[in-house]
Amino acid sequence: MRTLRVLTVATALFVTPALAGDTAKKPSTPAKSQPPSEKKPMSLHDLSANRLDGKAEKLSDFQGKVLVVVNTASECGYTPQYAGLEKLYQDYKDKGVVVLGFPSNDFGGQEPGSSEDIKKFCELRFKVTFPMFEKVKTKGDGQSPVYAFLAKDHDAPKWNFHKYVVGKDGQVKAGFPSKVTPESDELRKAVDAALAQP
Repeated sequence: MRTLRVLTVATALFVTPALAGDTAKKPSTPAKSQPPSEKKPMSLHDLSANRLDGKAEKLSDFQGKVLVVVNTASECGYTPQYAGLEKLYQDYKDKGVVVLGFPSNDFGGQEPGSSEDIKKFCELRFKVTFPMFEKVKTKGDGQSPVYAFLAKDHDAPKWNFHKYVVGKDGQVKAGFPSKVTPESDELRKAVDAALAQP
């Protein structure tokens, strides 16, 4: 009986280190996760952009608002739409709508100025009060993450003053080409529909 106990203890001592060694050789592999820089944004609110004064702004600051996002230009045939966009903003801002302007030089080189030039032009010529951001690329190499997200499931801008309606949840609800003016029924109906959603 004593011999059996000694054998049992000896066996336990022999087997346990072997098992421990086996475990040490096979560490559990952690699940791979994408680096933060490569993560795809789930909504516009996951992104940020610089205002014309160079200050970064989280687009999550607009969570719960309906957004009309527009690529603007100062020397375009559609530039007078700035006035309509400002009126849209004034008409709807108390209802929870914000117009966001993103200047771009992508089409016809019609936004050649600096941030300071753009700011002066918008304020003096059109009395713009809605948020304006630094110049971005809306397509191709160096495309802004904002426009990569906006154009993911909707047409990318084909010219200046393309408009996207973004819901309170940060998802794109509709897109409109340049010829659809800020005063148009179809744009305002899309804004109203987005406001009606939670």
